[in-house]
Amino acid sequence: MAETQAAKRLREYETIFLVKPDLTDDNVDKLKERVRGIVSREGGKVLRFTVWGKKKTLFPVAKQPRAIYVHTSFLGDGKLVAEIERNLRNLDEVTRYISVKIADEVDPESRPVLEDLKLAGDVEETRPGAPAEREGGFRGESPEFAGGDSEEESAEEA
Repeated sequence: MAETQAAKRLREYETIFLVKPDLTDDNVDKLKERVRGIVSREGGKVLRFTVWGKKKTLFPVAKQPRAIYVHTSFLGDGKLVAEIERNLRNLDEVTRYISVKIADEVDPESRPVLEDLKLAGDVEETRPGAPAEREGGFRGESPEFAGGDSEEESAEEA
């Protein structure tokens, strides 16, 4: 009876960890399988892994300007989160991690296991709105603000 009550009292967590950008997809998959094994060994349930891809970080992490972001969502308890973070801390490939509690008392039967996703990540600074694509650099220097003629003024004159 205690086992069925404990199973119904699982919490939902998500953990995001940053991996060194020079790792191959196979090595990232090995890290995912290691975390998946920890969750199943400790009595939890992995809901989904999402590899967000290689992205530019706000500041250099482990002397690297980019990192591979991996997001996992799982059900478990506080001991499971501590075990996952302990393992991530001991891996040289993982540079940063954070775990957040999403919900309390989640029924594991109500949450389906979803297929793992792999997203493309950033494409070498060619995103729309990247600073390299802007003309002029400042708002005052852009052609739409220069000269005082705007579309509204020309529409009123006509």
